[in-house]
Amino acid sequence: MQAEHDTAGGVGGWAGQVALITGAGTGIGLGVARAFSDAGLALALTYRNEAQRTAVAAQFAAEGRPAPLFLPLDVTDRARWADVVAQTVAHFGALHVLVNNAGVSVFGNTDEASHADYDWIMGVNFGGVANGLVAALPAIKAASGKRSVVNIASMAAFLPGPQAGIYTASKFAVRGLTESLRYNLAQHGIGCALCCPALTRTNAWDSALKRPDAFGQSGFAPVSEAELRQFGTAFEAGMDPYEVGQKVFAGMARGDGLILTHPEFADDFREIYEASMAALPDEVAPPARLEIERLRRAAMAQAKAGIAVGLADLT
Repeated sequence: MQAEHDTAGGVGGWAGQVALITGAGTGIGLGVARAFSDAGLALALTYRNEAQRTAVAAQFAAEGRPAPLFLPLDVTDRARWADVVAQTVAHFGALHVLVNNAGVSVFGNTDEASHADYDWIMGVNFGGVANGLVAALPAIKAASGKRSVVNIASMAAFLPGPQAGIYTASKFAVRGLTESLRYNLAQHGIGCALCCPALTRTNAWDSALKRPDAFGQSGFAPVSEAELRQFGTAFEAGMDPYEVGQKVFAGMARGDGLILTHPEFADDFREIYEASMAALPDEVAPPARLEIERLRRAAMAQAKAGIAVGLADLT
C-alpha cells in the first residue's frame, strides 16, 4: 500500500507534521511509526527498554529513514507524560498527532481477578490513553495544519471473550472515550480515530511475563511461560504490523473515525446488529422521549460538523 501524494508535495498534507507514538519499540507501534515515516511525518517514539530503542534505531537507519526522537515512557506515569510532550515540542517545535498505542494483553477468568489485575490492565490500557490525552491535547490544539488523535484499541472493543474480561473492558472504554472525544475535537479541526486491529504478528502474548511487582497479587490462575509461548504461536498467523500501520495512516489521512484493519469479522458484526435490534422492546416510545432523542441526534450532527454543543442543546 503506497500513500498518495498531493499536488503540493508531501502526503495529503501530512508530510512535516510531528507524531508522538507510544509503545513504538515493537509490534503495531513500530508498524505505525514506519508507515508514518513513509508519509514524511517527523516522529517521537516512546519505548520501555534500551534494547527496543537500539533495535528500532538500527532498523530506521538500515531503511534510510530519518532518525526519530526516542523517549522512554511508562504510560501510567503522568509526570513523565508531561516531560515527553514538552521534549517533543522543544525538539520539533510542535506536536500534531498523538497515537496512543501502548497496552498490555493479559488474560484470565474475570471472576477470579484481583484488584491488582484490574488496576494494572485498566491503568495501562485505558489510563495510559487518558494520560496521553491530558498531556498532549493542549499542544495539539496549539499547533496548526493537519492534526489528529488516533487511539488504538482492539477488536476486543466489540467482541468480548471468556478469558479477556478486563482487557475487553479496557478496550470498550477506549472505544467509548474516542467516539465521544471525536465530537469535541471536531470544533478544533482535529481528527479523532478509533483503530481496532485484530490478530497481528507481535509479541503481545508475553505481557504477563512483564507484570510489575506493584501489581503482583494476581487472582488469575498461574500460567507457565511454556503455556504462554504456545499461545504465542497463534500470533504467527497475524497480519504484519507494518500493514496495520499503513492502514492506520490511510484511515487517519482520510479522516475516518473508525479504522478496522482486518476483514474477517462480518459475521460477528452482523450478529451484534441482529441481537441489538432483537433486544429492543416492540412498543412505541412516548412523544416526550422521542423528542429528547431527536435533540440528541441533532446535537451529535452539530458537533460532528464542528459546532460546539452544550447541555442546553440536549433539552
